[in-house]
Formats: sequence, structure tokens, C-alpha cells
Amino acid sequence: MAEENVLVEIGKRMYKQRKKMKLTQEETAELLGISATYYGEIERGKRRLSIEKMLLVYERMYLDPTYLLTGELVSQRTLTEVFEECPKEKRVVLERILTYLTKLCQ
Repeated sequence: MAEENVLVEIGKRMYKQRKKMKLTQEETAELLGISATYYGEIERGKRRLSIEKMLLVYERMYLDPTYLLTGELVSQRTLTEVFEECPKEKRVVLERILTYLTKLCQ
């Protein structure tokens, strides 16, 4: 019973991310290299993901494995925290990197 609940919850999280990415089940299945039928069964909690497919979900759907399995978001440091922890002599370099990254994303 508990295993079924875990699979259902994983399926819900994958469904939510798929919708966020504006993909169909067919498109998502293709992205992961599985059949649309199999993917639909994953979303409904009837099938499980292999470890290899979980890694693909992480790489291609941007779902952290911890979140996928548990529903818990991994705590991440904010940019301000990273900047404050950076040694003062290296902050200029960090600022340049962030400026370049910002330009790349525009």
C-alpha cells in the first residue's frame, strides 16, 4: 500500500512538471525515451521509474530526485548568501561571472 502511494505521488509531481513545461504525455515520453503508454502509467502511479529514467527526468525535466521521490524541496542557498560567503578578494570575479550569465540568459 505504501509503495502505491509513493508511486502515485511521484506521478503527480511528474504531471505537475509536465504541465509547467507545457508538454503532452507523448512529448514527455519521447523526451524520456519511453512509450506514451508507459509514461501515462507512471503519471497514474501504476509503473515506476528506473534509476536511469530518474536521472533523465532530472536532466530533461529539471525535477530534483529528492523532490521527485519525497516531495521535499532541497534547501538551496540564495545568491545573496553565496555572495556574502565569497571571500572579498574574489567578489569582483563573481560579479563579472554573474553579469555574463545574466547577459547569456537574455
